[in-house]
Amino acid sequence: MEDLMRQVDGYCERTDFAYWSEPLNAVTNAAFLIAALVMWRRLRGVPFGIGHVLCLILAVIGTGSYLFHTHATIWASWADMVPIGVFVLVYLFATNRDLVGLRAPWALLATLGFVPFVAVTLPVFAALPFFRISSVYWPIPLLIVLYALGLRARAPDTARGFAIGSAILVASLILRSLDQPLCGVFPFGTHFLWHILNGIMLGWMIEVWRRHRLASVPA
Repeated sequence: MEDLMRQVDGYCERTDFAYWSEPLNAVTNAAFLIAALVMWRRLRGVPFGIGHVLCLILAVIGTGSYLFHTHATIWASWADMVPIGVFVLVYLFATNRDLVGLRAPWALLATLGFVPFVAVTLPVFAALPFFRISSVYWPIPLLIVLYALGLRARAPDTARGFAIGSAILVASLILRSLDQPLCGVFPFGTHFLWHILNGIMLGWMIEVWRRHRLASVPA
């Protein structure tokens, strides 16, 4: 069994295992909390539901990532990664149900299709040199683009919103992947920019869901 207390160092900014060895990587997790708060307020008028759940998960993502970039342990890495996976699955369900228009059981089944999708695409990204370091995340912008293409005829504004979200995520993934390669040029690394852009992107994706839902409610 893996030692959950074992410390890990995977980022340019970290020079030792002191609590504040990654100040930028730690503090910029506020981007997730700010995005969660902004979107919670923008959901006023929308009955409490999956949109609010996404905001809560977004806040947990920021908290988990903060723990990882301060404690730098295996258990903290799980606290960092698990909420991201939960957000993806909940958002996929919301998309399949509320944007695509599937009934809940079919929306759930379509959401579970994310597992084989990742199983097929992740090895492809992992085999590519630049994409390898963030290969676990690259299937996500690809999937967002596929949904954008599928929605472009009947919901062009939503499809455009998805395309924008995918573009932001691609930019943030590039910055995440450049953290170590550019470490000699940028001593603080580029991972903190991944936090900022990713917070914006996840908040934006909730906004895209919100706009679609409001537009689909009869006047």
